[in-house]
Amino acid sequence: MNSAIQRAALVAPTERQVALQDMEFYAFVHFTVNTFTDEEWGHGTESPAIFNPAELDADQWVDACLAAGMKGLILTCKHHDGFCLWPSAYTAHSVKSSPWKNGQGDVVREVAEACRRGGLKFGIYLSPWDRHAPTYGDSPAYNAYFVAQLRELLTGYGDIFCVWFDGACGEGPNGKRQEYDWDAYYATVRELQPGAVISVCGPDIRWCGNEAGHCRESEWSVVPASLRDNEKIQADSQQADDREFAKRYDSQDEDLGSRAIIERESRLIWYPSEVNTSIRPGWFYHASEDDRVKSLEELLHVYYGSVGGNATFLLNLPPDRRGLFHENDVARLRELGETLRSIFRTDLAQSATVSASESTQGREAANMLDGNPDTYWAPEEGTEQAEIVVELAEEAAFNHVVLQEYRYSQRIERFKLEAQVNGAWKPVYEGTVIGRKRICRFETVTSRTIRLTITDARWQPTLSAFAVYKGDLPC
Repeated sequence: MNSAIQRAALVAPTERQVALQDMEFYAFVHFTVNTFTDEEWGHGTESPAIFNPAELDADQWVDACLAAGMKGLILTCKHHDGFCLWPSAYTAHSVKSSPWKNGQGDVVREVAEACRRGGLKFGIYLSPWDRHAPTYGDSPAYNAYFVAQLRELLTGYGDIFCVWFDGACGEGPNGKRQEYDWDAYYATVRELQPGAVISVCGPDIRWCGNEAGHCRESEWSVVPASLRDNEKIQADSQQADDREFAKRYDSQDEDLGSRAIIERESRLIWYPSEVNTSIRPGWFYHASEDDRVKSLEELLHVYYGSVGGNATFLLNLPPDRRGLFHENDVARLRELGETLRSIFRTDLAQSATVSASESTQGREAANMLDGNPDTYWAPEEGTEQAEIVVELAEEAAFNHVVLQEYRYSQRIERFKLEAQVNGAWKPVYEGTVIGRKRICRFETVTSRTIRLTITDARWQPTLSAFAVYKGDLPC
């Protein structure tokens, strides 16, 4: 047995990573002074007087997210312009200097409380790049300022499921470039919200590598540790050797976890991918884009590639100047949610029987159909190929099979699905990795018997779920 492959198979996620991957689909909300200036990046010179979302309704945001089937919401509490959506004690450049609610409002609080009422998890985005703060570029002073604001957000608004950082870094008004103290930022999050994942420019969840919704055919959660270190190392000129090492991999590379990659790496980590894109061309609201909301077909394409391809889906929804999601966005979210609920409403395998070419005690094939994510099927250790046959209660038409590995490992590298039609096996789908979830979509076939053949796996494949659906798609 290849020791590198066995080592990769044993890499496991943290509980916070498992919790985030189980959420699958959640919202990003970009909202700040840019909404009122019609720009994507603010300059830091905008007057707080322009911020006045007189009809702001955070419950409307939450309802729209719930209608789409989302499980969380991440708010841009401070973007690159430095304007704070909460009344920070450390700057006047915030809602407390705006006419909204006569300076007595707190967008972060309203959204956090609306999420709590609606049952959504709440997360925060805090931009390290601050084009307004006079200390930006004075690294020690600004890092202290940033940590102080981070503490405000992590202690004043209840449980936080995610702290989302990007690595944007520009020159400050003093002509100096800021060196971010990532270690201090991460330590603050771990101290105050130990259950929160630190995403993208952080140790828990990685960026998929683009903002267009492109998804990899093979999305591995087990990747070289240097990929995680890349952003942080590049900012530290004293780690030249490590920096050269990190350049071997980039978040935009198509292959980040194949055998060819892991067999030459000594450090492997669990670092799953998040696919982020916006429902509109821009990340902030622009009236000119009201008729450019992504179509249902476009959103489904990203959903299948992300949630259905071992990644999570972070969809941006920008409120307008009223403080509301635009009617076109709300209608599309409702349409998306209704479509997904219709497709995945009835699992045809609930009354099925299942057998496997090999099983181990306590890891029988029936575990795939019991609805419990903590039970799973597995063959003997060292078995890298296997065959599973699912017999439905009766012949049925179907066009989706949803497969899930045990949440604490990712091992299956390649598989194929066949349906028995008129006594012969008909190929319906071939795929590579499975991981947290693989949604296999294909032309409708009518059959009672489905065969899954695992042709390549790492050390010992596992499956915790095998579901079958018939759903009508608009695309």
